[in-house]
Amino acid sequence: MSEAHPHRVVAPEVDPGVRVKGPASYFPSIERTYGRPVQDWLDLAADRLDDHRHMEVVEWLKSDHGLGHGHANAIVAYVKAKLA
Repeated sequence: MSEAHPHRVVAPEVDPGVRVKGPASYFPSIERTYGRPVQDWLDLAADRLDDHRHMEVVEWLKSDHGLGHGHANAIVAYVKAKLA
């Protein structure tokens, strides 16, 4: 994402050894599984949520980007909570 478009939802910074709860607990697995920083996924979801519902974005992440349901749902839930 360019400097002209700052991240609307910033990925959390987690100290090593700290146990994270909620949707962000999926983020390390998402990065390992799909080989992209979680920030990329948050940006995609935030942009898509402008004009799509939660489950539509989940389905889009699954069908167009190959994410599993739990991972896609965690990303969308995290973004929605931060934008609320």
